[in-house]
Amino acid sequence: MNEKTDFSLKSESSDQRSDWLGLAGRVCVVSGAGSGIGAAIARALAGQGAQVALLDRDLPAARHMADALTEQGARTLAVECDIADEHAVRATADLVRSQLGPVSTLVNNAGLLRAGELESVSIAEWNAVLAVNLTGYLLCSRAFGQQMLEAGGGSIVHVASISALHPQTGSGAYSASKAGVLLMSRQMAAEWGPRGVRSNVVCPGMVRTALSARFYEAPGFEARRAAATASRRIGEPVDIAEPVLFLASERAAYVNGAELLVDGGLGCMWMDLVPRPGFNDSARSQGAGE
Repeated sequence: MNEKTDFSLKSESSDQRSDWLGLAGRVCVVSGAGSGIGAAIARALAGQGAQVALLDRDLPAARHMADALTEQGARTLAVECDIADEHAVRATADLVRSQLGPVSTLVNNAGLLRAGELESVSIAEWNAVLAVNLTGYLLCSRAFGQQMLEAGGGSIVHVASISALHPQTGSGAYSASKAGVLLMSRQMAAEWGPRGVRSNVVCPGMVRTALSARFYEAPGFEARRAAATASRRIGEPVDIAEPVLFLASERAAYVNGAELLVDGGLGCMWMDLVPRPGFNDSARSQGAGE
């Protein structure tokens, strides 16, 4: 391992156990941190004593979140950044280094969804989604990952989607972009792992965010969705933030190139959702009250 930084686990005293994840003082970057899952991740990192740079195209939202964390004692930096803009990403990486120090953790979370079926989605919309959801993740990984490579260690966590594993129809390039993240992360792990930088993915299932909140206002909608999960509930942003913390931390030091499905057990429910007379009719109706 590079001698510049020692990321190895050491025996812990009782005082050190309060920083069990080893994130205190680390400089962490979260894209799309102004709201939703990104905001929850930024809050969770700050709660562990990390210094957090909050990136978002919506600067007022990022500043609002950063101010709230600062009031709680965290050291933060809000930056307006379009991750699809290579120049902006590089400038942001330089700014974060100058203001907070070298980055040791990057959470690629910013995302874009544009509706459209494959036969009709415009190439402009297709490219716009790929530019943020896939190329943007690469640009951030390069810019901030270079600091980790120089230090000889670090962690990159990419927030993808269950849609990377199952096609989300009518959503243009969304599933393709998220599936691309999985393979990019594996390649990154293989190329950068020998130099001390880990790359892993979290794939959220159904999560309630500001963008989806209005859907849950429809009578029976949440109950029907919850019934499709083994946990019988919809995820909250914090449900994604906690696994991200683990993958970012030294407790996951031997986890590299992995994809963690965080969907409340939706992925194991497919056979139960397929009608099988005499086996699952009653089970499927439980909790699905209309």
